[in-house]
Amino acid sequence: MAGNGVAYDPDSSRRSQDDTATLIPHSGNLEGSSGRGVKTTRFKDDDEVVEITLDVQRDSVAIEDVRAVDDSGSGHGGGFDGLSLVSPSSSRSGKLASKLRQVTNGLKLKNSSNKPQQSQVGKNVRKRLDRSKSGAVVALKGLQFVTAKVGHDGWAAVEKRFNQLQVDGVLLRSRFGKCIGMDGSDEFAMQVFDSLARKRGIVKQVLTKDELKDFWDQLSDQGFDNRLRTFFDMVDKNADGRITAEEVKEIITLSASANKLYKLKERAEEYTALIMEELDPTNLGYIELEDLEALLLQSPSQAASRSTITHSSKLSKALSMRLATNEDKGPFYHYWQEFLYFLEENWKRIWVMTLWLSICIGLFVWKFIQYRHRAVFDIMGYCVTTAKGAAETLKFNMALVLLPVCRNTITWIRSKTKIGAVVPFNDNINFHKVIAAGVAVGVALHAGAHLTCDFPRLLRASDAAYEPMKPFFGEKRPPNYWWFVKGTEGWTGVVMVILMSIAFLLAQPWFRRNRLKDSNPLKKMTGFNAFWFTHHLFVIVYTLLVVHGICLYLSRKWYKKTTWMYLAVPVLLYVTERVIRLFRSHDAVRIQKVAVYPGNVLALYMSKPPGFRYRSGQYIFINCRAVSPYEWHPFSITSAPGDDYLSVHIRTRGDWTSRLRTVFSEACRPPTDGESGLLRADLSKGITESNARFPKLLIDGPYGAPAQDYREYDVLLLVGLGIGATPLISIVKDVLNHIQQGGSAAGTEPEGSGRTKKRPFMTKRAYFYWVTREEGSFEWFRGVMNEVAEKDKDGVIELHNHCSSVYEEGDARSALIVMLQELQHAKKGVDILSGTSVKTHFARPNWRKVFKHVAVNHDNQRVGVFYCGEPVLVPQLRQLSADFTHKTNTRFEFHKENF
Repeated sequence: MAGNGVAYDPDSSRRSQDDTATLIPHSGNLEGSSGRGVKTTRFKDDDEVVEITLDVQRDSVAIEDVRAVDDSGSGHGGGFDGLSLVSPSSSRSGKLASKLRQVTNGLKLKNSSNKPQQSQVGKNVRKRLDRSKSGAVVALKGLQFVTAKVGHDGWAAVEKRFNQLQVDGVLLRSRFGKCIGMDGSDEFAMQVFDSLARKRGIVKQVLTKDELKDFWDQLSDQGFDNRLRTFFDMVDKNADGRITAEEVKEIITLSASANKLYKLKERAEEYTALIMEELDPTNLGYIELEDLEALLLQSPSQAASRSTITHSSKLSKALSMRLATNEDKGPFYHYWQEFLYFLEENWKRIWVMTLWLSICIGLFVWKFIQYRHRAVFDIMGYCVTTAKGAAETLKFNMALVLLPVCRNTITWIRSKTKIGAVVPFNDNINFHKVIAAGVAVGVALHAGAHLTCDFPRLLRASDAAYEPMKPFFGEKRPPNYWWFVKGTEGWTGVVMVILMSIAFLLAQPWFRRNRLKDSNPLKKMTGFNAFWFTHHLFVIVYTLLVVHGICLYLSRKWYKKTTWMYLAVPVLLYVTERVIRLFRSHDAVRIQKVAVYPGNVLALYMSKPPGFRYRSGQYIFINCRAVSPYEWHPFSITSAPGDDYLSVHIRTRGDWTSRLRTVFSEACRPPTDGESGLLRADLSKGITESNARFPKLLIDGPYGAPAQDYREYDVLLLVGLGIGATPLISIVKDVLNHIQQGGSAAGTEPEGSGRTKKRPFMTKRAYFYWVTREEGSFEWFRGVMNEVAEKDKDGVIELHNHCSSVYEEGDARSALIVMLQELQHAKKGVDILSGTSVKTHFARPNWRKVFKHVAVNHDNQRVGVFYCGEPVLVPQLRQLSADFTHKTNTRFEFHKENF
């Protein structure tokens, strides 16, 4: 058909046109899909044919699809998401837009004229017609009752669980959540049950399999309007089509409980008023379905968009292509790449371990060959060569095992020299454990060969064979086995084996961390105290080792008794360290402030000792004699080098930390308005009778840690899990201090380096990701978050808080929490969980997207990835660092804190 254009009204009784337009009939009838109210029609204008698909419902009309089609009727353009996706560059875009506007105006007029008395209907039509692409995405992802973690295994698995949980062929209401896979949210699941049952007129508290299947079909329906109706019905308990303030409060309380947000639950009334103020401005006392939809489909804030959308789409696309898996490569290529990744990540460890093993093997072989050519070999055979070879490696390892725990020396070397570029000082404790394992192997070979092999062979030797042994064992042959054991060489060796076995056993994680079951009789003998005291048996062990090495059967010349030669320098170095530690920790620090936070965290703010210098990321040892006069425990420093105080945040995880928290809590008071924490005390306001009772603290340090090298990187990616955020908070504060001092491009060597030489401050951008399970955790560093938000005007530091106890965004159980988050932040600029301007994300981050975001925005730069927390996340972050280093131009270097 020819003509200038037409806009079709679904009733065919109303048309709107431009002054110059000639109306012509539409090219076809409206086609409806049964039961859905979806209708399609086409319009022709000169050589253009446009097909429009409408979703016509009882009280609203929405444009589902707009596409250009050729004369044969086949679409040659992709479907358009609403009016906004008509290409502005098209030569006919103006005409198409004009026709679509006519359609829109006609639809609005029709719906407003049908129900003029219901102003909300017209509002609803406009909302649905104006639903943007971002709104459609939200609709697609939001209010999911069936997610990747709930019911993802389909009806077959639900049916299987029904068969396991049913009683006399029916499913109890209390078991509904477990049956559909909604574990851990029984109360929420029962509310879903009630809403679905209420809709169907079911009053009994049980379901048959057919009824469960009907419930499941509705919950698993991917249509957003259906999911919205299900959620609305769950809130609207009296089924009157209106949600009152009391019903809003109840669903807020329910959602807070399901997500373990107990503080939010306490403020349910406040947040109810916030929602009603937004959705019921005329104070009608209720909200309707379209109001709830508007709240659910609100677009993300610009701040959130900026933090997640990169500025370079081309680079992002190229990055995605480079990170795509190589499906055409064979398995050999995959293993070869993994091997190369392993070498690049671990080359420092590899060469150190290779050197250590080579020395051990060399010493063993040297002593083995030496005794192979001595007369004693004719009687004792390879037993004595094995024992002596193991003894030589044992002497070397007993000397070497002290070096990794010389913390002052290691801190000085890594801070003052470049040796850290080739030596993995961050693995000092792990290397200490490896050497200890080497000691255990040496002890087993040495003692085993002597006690079970060469001594019995000597006792059975003939008189002729024994003749060459007289210079070593005496003119008279040893009468029995006991003669060897009761001698100085024997009893010193036996005692050393016993003491070393005890220390080695109690140093294992299941003993040191007291992981034994309460019913285990050994539980009272384990824990950190047992580890600490038994480890200090080394003083006796080293004394006996020197005596044992002097009183040798087969070596009489002093220069061949080399045990003391191996031990002299390491023991002297270690003793010097302990003496320095003793004098340095003699004076107690003055407590300035104490705060007890939710999650069993104790924050201590103390004065800086004279001359105390440190770097962000380092740690100190703390001793409290009121708790235990001998125990020293390490804690990361949370203050920055530029602060005039020293602070640590201590999480209660054992006996010592529990007692420390109790001792300080006794002198604290509840917080006043505006203060965070459960209990507080501030001595900066003056000494009082109560806070004067604070116990004295001794500190020792600082000591080097992986995070202290952050200044060497252009960009920082800081990842903290729970209390593992402590060393990273210090880094964030230090970066902020440099921003205030004149920018991040340059700076001076930090306190603790002992240098006055100018040194560039490399860091130009920092990303901080903090993941925690408990909402109360955000109080720990609320002041730092607010300080960054207030003073970081250039956006150098990007903060991301994640609460993993909240179900992922899109899950129906967290839908209302997301709504509240958006409302609270939009109206007051304050997060509902942290109480800061930093918006909290729900569930764990997608770490691949995080790395991609950093790589895209920082091409050809070095990114230092610093992680502190439980080891569960280490493999993933390490692998992502390797992947993005090899497949992008950005270099990621991963460091983890021993935690």
